[in-house]
Amino acid sequence: MGSRVLKREKSYGNATVNPFLPHLFFIGAILWMELVYRGAFEGQFIGRGLLHILLFSIPIGVVFGVVSSLFHARGNRRMGLCLLGTVTLWFMVQAVYRRIFTTVFVTSSLSMAGQAMSSYWRETLSGIVRTLPTLILLALPMVALIVFKQILLAKPNKTWYRGVIIAVLIQIVATCALFIPTGGLLSMNDLYRETMIPDMSVSNFGVVTTLRIDVKQSIFGAADSNDDGGDTSGIPEIPSIVPDVSDTSTGTDTSTPEPVVYGDNVMDIDFETLIANETDKTRLGMHKYFASKTPTKQNEYTGMFEGKNLILMTAEAFWAGAVNETYTPTLWKLANEGFVFNNFYNPLWYFSTVDGEYAATTGLIPTNQVNASQRYAGQNKISMYFNMGAQLGRVGYETTAYHNNVAGYYDRNLSHPNLGYDFYAADTGLDVDMSWPQSDLQMLELSLPQALAGNKPFLNYYMTVSGHLQYNFPGNAMARKHKDAVADMPVSEAAKAYVACNMELDKALEYTLKTLEEAGELENTVICISGDHYPYGLDDYAPAMDELTQPGTQESEWEKHRSSLILWSGDMEEPIVVDKLCDSTDVVATLSNLFGVEYDSRLLSGEDILSDAPGLVIFNDKSYITEYGRYSASKDIFYPNEGVEIPEGYAADIYDHVKRQMSYATKILFQDYYRAIGLED
Repeated sequence: MGSRVLKREKSYGNATVNPFLPHLFFIGAILWMELVYRGAFEGQFIGRGLLHILLFSIPIGVVFGVVSSLFHARGNRRMGLCLLGTVTLWFMVQAVYRRIFTTVFVTSSLSMAGQAMSSYWRETLSGIVRTLPTLILLALPMVALIVFKQILLAKPNKTWYRGVIIAVLIQIVATCALFIPTGGLLSMNDLYRETMIPDMSVSNFGVVTTLRIDVKQSIFGAADSNDDGGDTSGIPEIPSIVPDVSDTSTGTDTSTPEPVVYGDNVMDIDFETLIANETDKTRLGMHKYFASKTPTKQNEYTGMFEGKNLILMTAEAFWAGAVNETYTPTLWKLANEGFVFNNFYNPLWYFSTVDGEYAATTGLIPTNQVNASQRYAGQNKISMYFNMGAQLGRVGYETTAYHNNVAGYYDRNLSHPNLGYDFYAADTGLDVDMSWPQSDLQMLELSLPQALAGNKPFLNYYMTVSGHLQYNFPGNAMARKHKDAVADMPVSEAAKAYVACNMELDKALEYTLKTLEEAGELENTVICISGDHYPYGLDDYAPAMDELTQPGTQESEWEKHRSSLILWSGDMEEPIVVDKLCDSTDVVATLSNLFGVEYDSRLLSGEDILSDAPGLVIFNDKSYITEYGRYSASKDIFYPNEGVEIPEGYAADIYDHVKRQMSYATKILFQDYYRAIGLED
């Protein structure tokens, strides 16, 4: 009996194997998966990140080896399979998510997993199929552990503590390596310790270490180099390139008109009293920071749209390539006959659609730590005081929001009422046909007549869905609906499908203009449309984005985010061209100024595009674009614009400004800051 038990135990492991073999196997397995993932998704395989990935992977592999050497054969095997299986599954989830959404999956998104699988199972299945070669390679270490049972020990390793000592020592070395100067603006130590930038973290530390940082920050929070108690000394102002506006007219009147002096867009907030009475260090720093910020000024456009109706849209994957004079003529009309923003960018944030919607509706930079809209949804009731639903609601507007997908996705049924809207979705009062994706035209047909029949002025907010991926004809009902109309386009099928599904948005807007005109409200209505993100569903179709805009767009880390911001009013007699840099966080401040509502420009991340403040575009990894040049965080390089003289220390000053902007936007959300200073409805 005893010999049979011994034989069964030995079948699970090798009693004579070198005790360090499990450690070496797990180190090799983790490094293999890290390198497979890096090769599949990172544009630059060789780089400084490889050193940190190697150093941080070794302690993890050693710890796995220790834990799976503490038991007899069966226990070691179960523990080893459990540890490696969990990590392998996480790599696979990351690979599929990255393939679909082009960003890294974070643990705070786990609450959305069930909704995503039920609502977007087609996209998930397609992502798995497209990632299959990578998934097979990721599975190889797991297969090796299953097949080669002798990798693990058959008896407990009595010298397990040696592995622990080795892991601790190498972890110390890995941590010290973070202080090696990079020669650029990005400090590896800051990237490791401050609020996680998932893509940058994976690129520089690997998938497993990013998971550890993610879990740690979810539980304990992140370090914040900007939590300085409000020491605002040395905060740089963004210098602006002043254009040549010399008078070249030939008229005889050479008199200089008296300049108009405009006031600041600020509210009567007594920051001095707030500072004097504040006992919380974080809020004290916020009071000092916002009090020190330079507000934007009112301008010739202040109040231009006061009292008008507003149709405000966040359009799914709406992007410059959707604006086509032939195939989407209404979008073309609105984009070229109102305000024309030639340098508008629509950054992609980590929670994809919902973060793009958050940026455009609240004027705040989304945070990487949580799904921002879920943070303020429902019973949390965090004050989003400056969103247009609240602002126009305070001056008597009827405010209603619509979404032609299910209400509970991203908890919009909870977040949008907290923005001041009566909310309707496909399963809560908006009876659209449940195709995939659903029709934007049908959503407008069901909702706009109600607004026109009700009290005025009104604000109708729409989160559209017709432009959603996948960009093909079999799997996209809206693309299929307009397939014949794009048949003659000289572009790839993916590009055709993208334009085709956006034709449904175009038809919705064509219906909107016609219905407004019939009701006598066309000249009294403003339409504002921005996207939630660029159409990353085209990323796997190499020529598609270039075909719809210009060569090089698809590969550019900046230009793929260049988009169209539509801001149009029925009474505008000619277009107003704006060349200033701007992005989706600027929408709220710009509308607030145009509609003449009281707001405080210091308390928003974005700024009024029509003000004299210099333009700035901020991306989720702290990359930025200014009038002087572009900074790539992934390469840690500032690229100056041709022919521009860069002020000394400029790139570092703007980087510091960007870090502060992102940090304080997060604090506004986490501290419920608007309510803390008395701004709530």
